Amino acid sequence: MSPWTQVLDTAGAVLVFVGAAICLLGVAGMLKLPDVLSRSHAATKPQTLGLLLVLAGVGMRLRGGMDLATLGLIGFFQLMTGPVAAHLVARSAYRTGQIERGELLFDDLDAQLTEPEPRRGTDPPAEGDSRQDRAPGR
Repeated sequence: MSPWTQVLDTAGAVLVFVGAAICLLGVAGMLKLPDVLSRSHAATKPQTLGLLLVLAGVGMRLRGGMDLATLGLIGFFQLMTGPVAAHLVARSAYRTGQIERGELLFDDLDAQLTEPEPRRGTDPPAEGDSRQDRAPGR
């Protein structure tokens, strides 16, 4: 066993431990924070960073090409799905009224939700459109 193998194994163990500790802090935040937006933040940011550190530590320990590719895919899909899922949870909580809108610093969704959307099929016919002049069945 070379000294570099020992260094990589030790660094990998440290990364796994630090990643697990960050994930544990994220869980504590999910239990202690008061509202949906804060909890969704605690559910994604530390969990994503913690998992990436754990994956890096496991990658330092395994050191195989196929293993590193699998760990890379896991990290990629975690980065793609975790924040998107938290965004959708927060947006649905906003739309169902579970968020105190007075406590928000910026409320970009308020203008989008209060403006009436145009109804489909109710636009007036364009000039020269003869559909309204036709009798049914023609």
